[in-house]
Amino acid sequence: MHTDPTGPARPTVVERELELRLILSPEHGVPVPARLTYHTDDPYAVHVTFHIDSGHPVHWTFARDLLVEGVFRPSGHGDVRVWPSKAEGRSVVLVALSSPDGDALLEAPTPQVSAWLERTLRTVPPGTEGGRLGIDDGLAELLAR
Repeated sequence: MHTDPTGPARPTVVERELELRLILSPEHGVPVPARLTYHTDDPYAVHVTFHIDSGHPVHWTFARDLLVEGVFRPSGHGDVRVWPSKAEGRSVVLVALSSPDGDALLEAPTPQVSAWLERTLRTVPPGTEGGRLGIDDGLAELLAR
């Protein structure tokens, strides 16, 4: 398989480390170090790693669109739900995660999440994700045989 010299040579990674809060009760939360990661070779997804400083990091992957929408309005259903809120006068994004191991409610600062999302959207604009997967190139090569 040949590579297109005009296409991206190597995948780009957009990362941001930040501190989230794990909400334990309405008045109590604990800090959770996290890393947001976006790979151009997986253009529809965002990856979140929690407890990055521990020996047991926890990884979640979900749709970038879900997080983008969740900054502005309630989004998602099932295992991952995201919605905007306020905490002590600050804009935050709440992320509810459900798994067989349990449920977690996390609070992220909206300015940091939005700035990181904007970087991912500049790297791969909405609607251009399919071109990043090389499906068209692969199909063209198959059909040319």
